[in-house]
Amino acid sequence: MPSMNDLVRQHTALGDSDLEWLHLLVSEWQLLSDLSFADLVLWVPTRDGTRYVSVAQMRPNTGPTSYQDDMVGHLVPRGRRPMLDAALDEGRIVREGDPEWREEVPVRVESIPVRREGRVLGVIARNTNLLTVRTPSRLELTYLQSASDLAQMIAAGTFPFPDQQVDMDASPRVGDGLIRLDADGIVQYASPNALSAYHRLGLASDLVGHNLGVTTAELAPSRGPVDEALSKVASGWAPREFEIESNDGVIQLRAIPLKPKGTRVGSLVLLRDVTELRRRERELITKDATIREIHHRVKNNLQTVAALLRLQARRIESDRGREALEEAVRRVGSIAIVHETLSQNLDERVEFDEIADRVLAMVAEISPGKVTGRRTGRFGILDAEVATPLSMVLTEILQNALEHGFREGDRGTVEVSAVRGGTSKEARLLVTVQDDGVGLPEDFDPHRSGNLGLQIVRTLVEGELGGTFDMVAAPERGTQVILDIPVRGNK
Repeated sequence: MPSMNDLVRQHTALGDSDLEWLHLLVSEWQLLSDLSFADLVLWVPTRDGTRYVSVAQMRPNTGPTSYQDDMVGHLVPRGRRPMLDAALDEGRIVREGDPEWREEVPVRVESIPVRREGRVLGVIARNTNLLTVRTPSRLELTYLQSASDLAQMIAAGTFPFPDQQVDMDASPRVGDGLIRLDADGIVQYASPNALSAYHRLGLASDLVGHNLGVTTAELAPSRGPVDEALSKVASGWAPREFEIESNDGVIQLRAIPLKPKGTRVGSLVLLRDVTELRRRERELITKDATIREIHHRVKNNLQTVAALLRLQARRIESDRGREALEEAVRRVGSIAIVHETLSQNLDERVEFDEIADRVLAMVAEISPGKVTGRRTGRFGILDAEVATPLSMVLTEILQNALEHGFREGDRGTVEVSAVRGGTSKEARLLVTVQDDGVGLPEDFDPHRSGNLGLQIVRTLVEGELGGTFDMVAAPERGTQVILDIPVRGNK
């Protein structure tokens, strides 16, 4: 299905600012659809003015749909739907005409002009399925009156509000709870869900007949000067979103001033009980903080172990024993680097390029001034279960290259390169470590070598990471180590 951007730019003469207004309208019009119990289709005249193109569609959450099929992308010649023509040409809401019959379903059609800065950009066709029409309740009458006010504001170019960007995924919806206020902020109607939400805050009576701003300020914890602002916002004087938290609950509210004829006649307040949602968010924040603290403590403990090993190495007279402990220090240090990075993140994923650079610098300390190391390419973001063994693998390979690839006094380079590839489901990480040292001995088999470092590499790469490991002669000089590891697709 083509996007609204594609359809508008391909078929119409609207500019970027007009398109932005349509996007703002479409981000808000679920509200109009739900209040109207109706489907909405946005029609925009084509560049030559001979046709209309449907660029967006919305179905109601509060009633049956009038369109089983998607209408986006359809083209209709001018003259086939007179109500669209009248709304576009005259700039008024058109309701005349008998219901249409679609697949044995009667549908009432209305046309609402979409105005911006005095120009009509397009027309919203509001289609109401009449098959289930019954005597409306107080709730339904309130919905329909509010929908009528919003439709008039769209026709006048005063809705949506250009200075308010609403996240519709997080914002309260019509079914969550609705309160209708008069021009003085007095509650005319409160839906059952809205009343339940206020009871959660501690309200013991009904809302109808009370000033919502004053009632809300009384229920909220004492805030001093903030109470007056809270009362004003809850009275619906300006389009705002806010939350009220008491000892027993948290309520999210959105105020929408209603000015169908340019003068404020009241307000619509949508609200939702988000007590459990905020409780879970706080639990997640607490868990994240706990996990980060655990990683921080693990890092500190590993650094303590490394310091003890380093202290022990200084007391050992045997050169081989000292070298073995220094290798252990570097192995512990590579794991500590990963936990230090995890302690600074909100999830169990790390940017591995920084870790690779720190491992490279740490290992290069064993041959200061002789061999330089560098990294090319990007490892990207890796899960902790991949980052930890990979940091150890990289430490062992670099340590092996610096210790065995160069003779004493030699100068050279060790290069670490990383390439992400494959599909999102089968992503791979190809890591190559290449030096320009003396190269491999004849008949050397890395898969049978008794070297402890290579045994660790084989175990981690093939066992924990599920990848492959190989060590071959470099194309020109030195040794090349190749790792092929499966990773998640995120880069």
